[in-house]
Amino acid sequence: MEAINKDANNENSQIVQNLNDERKHIKRNLKARHMTMIAIGGSIGTGLFLATGASIQTAGPGGAIIAYGAIGIMVYFLMTSLGEMATFMPVSGSFSTYASRFVDPAFGFALGWNYWFNWAITLAVEIVASAIIMKFWFPSVPSIVWSGLFLGLIFLLNALSVKSYGESEYWFSLIKVATIIVFIGVGLLTIFGILGGQFIGFKNFTIGDAPIHGGLLSILSIFLIAGFSFQGTELVGIAAGESEEPEKNVPKAIRQVFWRILLFYIVAIAVIGLIIPYTSPNLLGRDVDGIAVSPFTLVFKKVGIAFAASVMNAVILTSVLSAGNSGLYASTRMLWSMAKDGQAPKFLQNVNDRGIPMNALVITTLVGGLGFLTSIFGDQVYTWLLNASGLTGFIAWLGIAVSHYRFRKAYIAQGRNIDDLKFKAKWFPFGPILAFLMCVIVMFGQNYQAFISNKIDWYGVAVTYIGLPIFLVLWLGYKLVHKTKVLSLKECSFEEMSSK
Repeated sequence: MEAINKDANNENSQIVQNLNDERKHIKRNLKARHMTMIAIGGSIGTGLFLATGASIQTAGPGGAIIAYGAIGIMVYFLMTSLGEMATFMPVSGSFSTYASRFVDPAFGFALGWNYWFNWAITLAVEIVASAIIMKFWFPSVPSIVWSGLFLGLIFLLNALSVKSYGESEYWFSLIKVATIIVFIGVGLLTIFGILGGQFIGFKNFTIGDAPIHGGLLSILSIFLIAGFSFQGTELVGIAAGESEEPEKNVPKAIRQVFWRILLFYIVAIAVIGLIIPYTSPNLLGRDVDGIAVSPFTLVFKKVGIAFAASVMNAVILTSVLSAGNSGLYASTRMLWSMAKDGQAPKFLQNVNDRGIPMNALVITTLVGGLGFLTSIFGDQVYTWLLNASGLTGFIAWLGIAVSHYRFRKAYIAQGRNIDDLKFKAKWFPFGPILAFLMCVIVMFGQNYQAFISNKIDWYGVAVTYIGLPIFLVLWLGYKLVHKTKVLSLKECSFEEMSSK
């Protein structure tokens, strides 16, 4: 009898243990179409719909195409690097986990907290932007009403299930993709005089120094804008941990990166540059509502499409909500993953029965909400928070390049066969090395004007580069406390991980 009771107790203990283990795991419910649209939507936002006009006026249409094309190539290499690691080891911690396993646990710790902070503050930025956009239609409604409403909506989409996040991102991205395809079609018809009643052709590419206006420095300044525009493409690596079939869905999404960049950015910039002279003051969006003079709006108005500004305002609102939605998802998963790895408070690793790390979600939402409140009660604090997050996306990209270089070297050093990888990044080691160097150039070129004047603008330097010392403090602080070191290639761990 005593033996039976003992067995029953052991069985009950095992059930409790299994339940506890299950509560620490997320669910693989993202389908192939979700992963594809997350990959596509990650690089389409206000950077394309609004910033391209200023880019064309700064460097001319030719200079803008060169800058966006170069950054696009860098992003392609970064995504193939991330794709190789994410297909082999699909975890929601993504590059934080890879950096800890293939470079140095301290490097992974700093990358993880850096990325979490980036998206938590981005959530606050998008909430502020959504309220500004709604003033286009409802100028008398207080901003805090719209900000609170949209923050609640984004929280709800993430709290229901990972599938609700994937589904909402799918439709947000589909709206953006449809808008761009319609824009390109309308633009081409306008260029050849089929719409708008006038043949435009290539004459706007021959005005002054239209191909490249301002030389190399102007192209460098567009590098920075283009880099910010493409941030978010790495979200597919975070989402890999919840993909139904990561070995199939992740490579499929990654392979589309280059072509979507070519189509959505390069062709869109070419269409804008052909239709609107780069000398047009409207491209900068000054003196009038920035939405109304989005280059997309200008082109639609040129062919007589009614309510063009309202339509583009709605599209830009979906872009802002999409960025906030993805930001909350990515930062929540990063916080949860770090908690599992012992690099964040333990309570953040709890997952509910729907597979949602609710504690991490609530904490991230609160931080994003507090960031938004600083914009109301203290512009100075909000500005510094925004500046502190300015370089974090580029630091994450740099971390991806370094981690992949070490991943491949360690893979070979431990006697593994490259042909066994289900997805291989092309042109290794050229790809990650080029991406690393370009990230460094873009990061340190953020405020090159501060260094080339007669007197160095130290305040401008501090405001621009404050994110770097924060990252270094996290990295070196963890190293000092935990006495970590750069792992040898033989020490790098390829033990299989599962997010179930």
